[in-house]
Amino acid sequence: MTMRPAAAILLWFLATASVAPAARAESYDPGLLRELRWRMIGPHRGGRTKAAAGIPDRPSVFYVGACNGGVWKTDDYGRTWTPIFDDQPTGSIGAIAIAPSNPDVLYVGSGEGLQRPDLSTGDGIYKSTDGGRTWRHLGLREGRQIPQIAVDPRDPNRLLVAVLGSPYGTDGGETFQKVLYRDEDTGAVDVVLDPADPRTAYAVLWEARQAPWENGVFNGPGSGVYKTTDGGTTWRPIVKGLPTFADDGLGRIGITVAPSNPRRLFATVEAKRKAGLYRSDDAGESWGLINADPRVTDRASDFAEVKVHPQDPDTVFTASIVTWKSTDGGRTFTALRGAPGGDDYHRIWINPRQPDIMLIAADQGVIITVNGGRSWSSWYNQPTAQLYHVSTDNAFPYRVCGGQQESGSVCIQSRGDDGQITFREWHPVGAEEYGYVAADPLDPDIVYGGKLSRYDRRTNQTQTIAPRPVRPAEGYRVVRTEPVLFSPTDPHTLYFASNVVWKTGDGGRTWTAISPDLTRKTWTAPPNVGKYRGTDAARPTPRGVIYTLAPSPLDGKRIWAGTDDGLIHVTTDGGASWTDVTPAALRDRPWSKVSLLEASHFDAGTAYAAVNTFRLDDLRPHIYRTRDLGRTWAEITAGLPDGAVVNAVREDPGRRGLLFAGTEQAVHVSFDDGESWQSLRLNMPATSIRDLVIKDDDLVVGTHGRSFWILDDITPLRQLTPASLQEAAVLLRPQEAWRYRWNTNTDTPLPPDEPAGQNPPDGAIVHYFLKAPATGRVSLEVLDPSGALVRRYQSDDPPEPPVEGRNIPDYWIRPPQALSGQPGLHRFVWDLHHPPPAAAVFSYPISAVLRDTPREPRGPWAVPGTYTVRLSVDGRALSQPLRVKLDPRVKSSAEDLRAQFERSMDVAREMARTRDALGRVKADRARVAEGAAADALSVRATTLSDLNARLVTLYEILQEADAAPTAAALEAAETLRGQVAKALAP
Repeated sequence: MTMRPAAAILLWFLATASVAPAARAESYDPGLLRELRWRMIGPHRGGRTKAAAGIPDRPSVFYVGACNGGVWKTDDYGRTWTPIFDDQPTGSIGAIAIAPSNPDVLYVGSGEGLQRPDLSTGDGIYKSTDGGRTWRHLGLREGRQIPQIAVDPRDPNRLLVAVLGSPYGTDGGETFQKVLYRDEDTGAVDVVLDPADPRTAYAVLWEARQAPWENGVFNGPGSGVYKTTDGGTTWRPIVKGLPTFADDGLGRIGITVAPSNPRRLFATVEAKRKAGLYRSDDAGESWGLINADPRVTDRASDFAEVKVHPQDPDTVFTASIVTWKSTDGGRTFTALRGAPGGDDYHRIWINPRQPDIMLIAADQGVIITVNGGRSWSSWYNQPTAQLYHVSTDNAFPYRVCGGQQESGSVCIQSRGDDGQITFREWHPVGAEEYGYVAADPLDPDIVYGGKLSRYDRRTNQTQTIAPRPVRPAEGYRVVRTEPVLFSPTDPHTLYFASNVVWKTGDGGRTWTAISPDLTRKTWTAPPNVGKYRGTDAARPTPRGVIYTLAPSPLDGKRIWAGTDDGLIHVTTDGGASWTDVTPAALRDRPWSKVSLLEASHFDAGTAYAAVNTFRLDDLRPHIYRTRDLGRTWAEITAGLPDGAVVNAVREDPGRRGLLFAGTEQAVHVSFDDGESWQSLRLNMPATSIRDLVIKDDDLVVGTHGRSFWILDDITPLRQLTPASLQEAAVLLRPQEAWRYRWNTNTDTPLPPDEPAGQNPPDGAIVHYFLKAPATGRVSLEVLDPSGALVRRYQSDDPPEPPVEGRNIPDYWIRPPQALSGQPGLHRFVWDLHHPPPAAAVFSYPISAVLRDTPREPRGPWAVPGTYTVRLSVDGRALSQPLRVKLDPRVKSSAEDLRAQFERSMDVAREMARTRDALGRVKADRARVAEGAAADALSVRATTLSDLNARLVTLYEILQEADAAPTAAALEAAETLRGQVAKALAP
């Protein structure tokens, strides 16, 4: 492989496009698992977003691209955002451009378009001609990072594309015409058109490269500004007055043209000397430093954004840690938007027709103002959080935790008590943004994380407990992400790693180092460091850290450790001695980052290693397996596509040989211990899967751009086998079901456009497989422990009708569920209720949930116990046990719940008597003409209807909490029973 970072501005005409087919690798029929669905739980706290564009004549419409969260659209000024790119093979976005002459034409450049320690890459450029409803790939597949696109305002098919290339290597262009190129070490980072003459354009080249080790940066003399006046055929440098690399350490430049005065240009300039904001008033021919305040262009290598008011060339905005505004041509600035700690702004878009409408994109997400910055929309409505790792705790419901890029940390409930997962269900837990988060197994309200903190949820206080709290400390190295995890065999033992392994048994009050430095003492710079290999910045010194730890769940003294510089060690005596067991393929390939190690749950000598070689400019997947304590390793990647850089590998503790891998695009699964893999992306958008864990029967994923996702109930993956798929019908054993109240909210619902994560299915999940279409009716029955029928569903059941006369929008209503007789694997949910009672009138509760509000009243709750699920299809009956468990937070006894159930059933029977009688009375009334008899029937109908309504009220009181009936409720039941008897007397 030739190790070269791409460097080009590329001019392309649409007629030359060719579309490359996307590759798929599936081991099984991809439709087999189609009814398994990922659900997103949040948090709705935005992540790094760099690409943004609006439509001048449609001022409420904006498009944005999250760095690993895909493309989103709003048509209501940012109140709500809708993903429009989720069916594409990448979620890494660096640029968005809208054709000025046709706003339905959109271009999206993939790859973040940055130089920083944590990046994702894309696969080229995409185009939509229908406002983002459909997309096609245009080329530049090997361009890796596209930071900017400029579209000719008169011709939607003519565009200039800045290609930055890989931060670690490889050039590419496909169908595009390369029109500006310096050398293999220099990439294009910006391009803008002259608003008065699109044949005039300005481009910025940037010579920079990231080292394979964290925080290693190389720069060179290739950076500069170029200009063309002939549409890109020829270019010349325009650098008079700008810093140089030789004299000033020039780095990245950001550039813009004043729309109302195209001769005025501004540039943010990164340099060791003479950095700041520069201005040209002669179309770039000469430049002068207009503002040297370091705050105005802070961290220009990350941001470098400058924009000019469309009608006033003296009003200038820069985006850095703060968004700044100048009204005197850049001489002085005031802060427009920012916060302590730094929001880190990347992009500014100003509506040229209505300049008070602005968008700014930041590491926190995207916000919009319609009043020139006096108020802004929220970025707490974008589920584009970038998580580094994922863990779960032992609370109920369990929480999902991780460190979030640029925002700190989060622990969020896996399900909400109010029917969905909202801002009420999550909170920071004191860990830093890059870190692991590990809740105490014995007390989930104590949470550890980062490098290193201890958080107490009861007080919301955080204490630093690092082994070396003040750095730098001799012999102590850490990078952004360091492992923090508890021993799976001793819940009192917490491990942490720097360049050595640390252990505490007292919550971090004291620490013991249980390893020597396990990283490389020396190494040779990898080939992709290129011409910088001989520089001081690439001098081989100890730089590595332990990046992953894997204590064995079978042997408390056995611990695996992997480093970011490509070594694996194991101890079998609790850290007294360590053995280097690095795979041969990694031994002479330093900086192959061992991203995650997994110790087997079935064999103490077996372990798995996910190795991320992205920083070596190797985008191939790498997973290694050992079965002999590291003496030999096998690479197990068959079925994983090229480009699927692997971040995580996990073994299912419930089925030997069932593995899950998280790559830069998707989750993959192996049923044969890694010998072959298939996609498990299902309905999840393409995004970087940084970590995944198995919590009981759920697969929980932390993405680096789309927040947390859960695949509920993976028991089908544990039970399905090739042999079972040859059976005509298979009823899988259901997982244990919690009797969990779907919605405990007693107040009005949150607005339907309030962002929320999705709860798991409301009840017990039943999976069954049909090899061929059923020839007749399919039925699914639930039997109680005595064998009595609780509930029956049939494939020809009519859908439950919505409530007649409802006075609500239908978007609140839960859609009906159908029992399928078609081939394939099916998922059906029993809501843990008996059949609905005979209410004369049904309704929807005030505590509604968008598109998930069931009709009330529902049937009585099934009491906890072991039930039987029976599937009948084509003359066969298949049965499986189903255990229903009580929410552990409920302290009512079994006797209490039995009494609740029996009294509820008594009231339901009275409801049935009154409704049946009411039906007969109404039928009689319809046959009787006006007169005394008709009046008497009307009075009786009113009496029965009132009785039924009061019975419904009492029934709902009996069912509203997991508790025994109160004395008052029992008394009311007796009173109503007597009134029913009187009303039904002949």
